[in-house]
This record gives sequence, C-alpha cells and structure tokens, in this order.
Amino acid sequence: MSVDAVIARMRQIDGSLPPDDGVGDFNRMYLRVTELVRDRLVAGYFTDPAFVTRLDLVFAGLYLDAVDAAAPDPSWAPLFVSRREPGRVPIQFALAGMNAHINHDLPVAVVTTCRQLGLTPDSPGVEDDYRRVNELLAAVQEEVRRSFLDGVALAVDEQLAGPVADLVSGWSITRARDAAWTNARVLWSLDGAEPLRTEFLATLSRTVGMAGRYLLTPVADLAPETPGGGPR
Repeated sequence: MSVDAVIARMRQIDGSLPPDDGVGDFNRMYLRVTELVRDRLVAGYFTDPAFVTRLDLVFAGLYLDAVDAAAPDPSWAPLFVSRREPGRVPIQFALAGMNAHINHDLPVAVVTTCRQLGLTPDSPGVEDDYRRVNELLAAVQEEVRRSFLDGVALAVDEQLAGPVADLVSGWSITRARDAAWTNARVLWSLDGAEPLRTEFLATLSRTVGMAGRYLLTPVADLAPETPGGGPR
C-alpha cells in the first residue's frame, strides 16, 4: 500500500459516514495530516523518506484496523462507542481519535517500523525525522483546531462554548507525540520481556482510553451550575 492509497481509503471512509458520525470528525483531521506528510515526502523534507513512508503506512494501518475491527481496542473504545451519541461537538471526537491514535498506536508503529527496516529508535535520522513530523504538526495544529472551534458556538449554547474550548485546549498533538516517543523507547526495551511487555501495552491502552472518555465528556455535563445546583 502507498501513502496515496491510504489517503484514498480515508477519503472513502469520509464519504461513507453520515455527517453526525464522530469517527468522521477524526478521519477528516487525520486525512489532512496525512496529506501534509505526503506533500513533505515529495518535497524532500525528511532525512530518511523510506523510514517516514513506512512509519506513515504502518501507523495509518493501525487506524484502518480499528475502523474494521468488530470490537475496538480499549484505547479506541470511547470514540467508537460514542460516535453517534448526542451531546458532543466535532472537535471532541477529533481529539479523542488523535488521543487514541497517537498515544496508543504511534509507539507500536515506531517499534514495528524499526523492526521491519532493521533500525532501532537510536539509528541515525530516526528520531530527527520523528521530530520533523512534530514541527509539521505544530505548524498546522492551530489551523485544524481553529476550524473546529469556530463552529463550537454554533453547535452548543454560547454558555458552553467556553467550557468546551477549555476541555480540549489542554490536549496537544506535540506533547502527545513526545510521550509516544518515550513509550516507543520503553516498548523497544521490553522486547522479549514477557509478560511485562504485554502488561505495559494493556496498561497503556486502558490509560489512553480513560483520557479519551474525558475528552468526550458530554457538553451538558460541562454546563455552569445555577445556585440551585442544576445546569442552566
């Protein structure tokens, strides 16, 4: 599979989902990022384009596996379980997907890619190119976030727009990728150390799932309380 084929698959997913499906909100954000990575690959932005291409494909494959899975991994469960439930706004679904994909899937993808290419996380250029993707995402993060937040006040009562923005503003793609790199190194060091490696992945999955549930807190639960204690 090529990066263009992955993009085509994401576009197909986008076209197949109804407008109120939260998975579609994440899919559109991820599609934008994947298109940017592809463009930078063509432009010679990366030191080792073969590594970045393989990482991009392995990483995207984990998302596509989640889409096709009969039952979601605990890290993905908050998004897939609540994808059609009311009370959330699109940016919550988008960031819940990014949370699962980066914090859980990315460490697995880094380790898998290194093994497939005969590299290690310490091989020349591996971390540098990983960080270059961070720079790319930092440049577009505000653009993507703004595109969602501009519509928050239209989707919910104006009293709730601020609390929703506060809920999602603390989540950072760059910080998540920094944590994912650390977890990739831990996972690499646990190769062959069973059952510790399996337990580490299970704990990571559950922890990421808890963060996803927080990001998907229903809007009504964020409502300011009146003196009587209920939402306005």
